[in-house]
Order: sequence, then C-alpha cells, then structure tokens
Amino acid sequence: MDRQKIWQEYYQKVLAYPHKTQTEIATALNSSGNYLAIDCGCGTGADIAFLQGKEYEVFGFDIHEESTRICRERFADNAKVHISQSNFINYSYPESGLVLANASLFFCEPRDFAAVWSKINKAIAVGGVFCGDFMGGKDSWVANPEVTVCPFTEEQIKELFSDFEIVKFSERDSEGSTALGMVKHWHTYQVIAKKRFLSGC
Repeated sequence: MDRQKIWQEYYQKVLAYPHKTQTEIATALNSSGNYLAIDCGCGTGADIAFLQGKEYEVFGFDIHEESTRICRERFADNAKVHISQSNFINYSYPESGLVLANASLFFCEPRDFAAVWSKINKAIAVGGVFCGDFMGGKDSWVANPEVTVCPFTEEQIKELFSDFEIVKFSERDSEGSTALGMVKHWHTYQVIAKKRFLSGC
C-alpha cells in the first residue's frame, strides 16, 4: 500500500476520535490574553473542534490533502477556523496563545527543525502555551527508512524550552500499536510548556 493510501485509511480510522486530553490542559494554562490557536498537523480536526467550543480562532494546517479536505468540510460554516495544506517549514505562523503539535512535530524534516522551532517559538505570545510530542531515539520509526522523523534526546528537548516553564514532561517507552493496528515500539516525549518571556529579552 502506498503512503497516500495509508494516510487516507488512517484519517478515516481516526475521524471519530475525541480531542486530546493534553489539549484541554494546555488550553486552561493559556494566560496570554491571545485566543488564537495553531494546530500543527491538524489531522481530522478533533482538537480544532474542542478549541472552537472554547471560542478560539483556530489556524490548522496539515501536509496531507485528505486531512485538509476533511477539515475544510467539517468546519465549512465556521469563519473562525482556517485550514491550510502546508508543511512545517513553509507555514506562516501567526502570533498565538496556543500552539498544538500533538503527534505531528516529530514528522518535521530534520534539516528544517531548527528554523521551524524558531518560527513556533516566536509565534507564541508571553503567557501562551506549547503542547506537543517529540520522538526519542529508541522509537521503531527512527530506523525505518520509509518514515522520516526527527528524533531528540530528553536533554535536547528541554534545551528547546529555555523561554518556557515546562508544566508537563512525560516519556513513553513501550510497545504499542498505531491507529491502523501496526505493532511498533513507541519512544516519545509529551511536553506542555508556558512562555515566560520573549526571546532576546
């Protein structure tokens, strides 16, 4: 099965999934006064639907055409939801009180990551929140030539958040399954962090 068909099957599988619990936590932590959110790798829009109910204006993007099609149809009647087909490096990140990258940022091209992270960091307002996942070096996908991922050590991840207070930092290092039932070893880090001062200040 080619990669496009795999992603189409994945999106149909997760279409009915609820929003992430960590999204609720991150939303409650936002004290920036900025109620604009960016959903990086928005998938089928579960987190967007939650944020929509919290009166956020939401900018979602995904690299896959099927994802953006689903989200555009799902939120067609909501003028406060904006969906784009883009990758991490080419997206223009507006200033935001919340940036989500749930199970998505580790698919960033390794050569682009430093520039992408700089854009994300600058986009988050003081008092705003980042919520997302990073991949560790023991994950099965790191050694899989068919999957492009960007792995980090715990120390490297924490260094990214010098401008933030890390509110939650958890590691998953265990066997598990993908949404499509593929067994793999997961090694990921989940981070929720709050911006405490502006870069360069």
